[in-house]
Amino acid sequence: MDTLSNQVHCQADGFEFEAKPGTTLMIALKSTGFDIEASCEGSLACGTCHVKLAGDWPSRVPPPADDERAMLDWLPGATPASRLSCQIVVTPELNGLCLDIAR
Repeated sequence: MDTLSNQVHCQADGFEFEAKPGTTLMIALKSTGFDIEASCEGSLACGTCHVKLAGDWPSRVPPPADDERAMLDWLPGATPASRLSCQIVVTPELNGLCLDIAR
């Protein structure tokens, strides 16, 4: 992690971006300009901030809570690597996170 900027370096759809620890991944993606709908603005009501974690990241990110799991079970195209970006809080441990934005 770059301690001067206090940012976590991530990658989505092959493009690098920085996320501030303590924010959600959804907020980081939206503030960076990624095309992620996030209709409910993080209230866990729509599933439009669906992302798929790449590589071994599904096992490195804390597992989804029951309410997120229920929403993911409802989403077409969801896989074991699927998460809702509004439910992932950025921490220094996520430095290097790679994901794809589900469309």
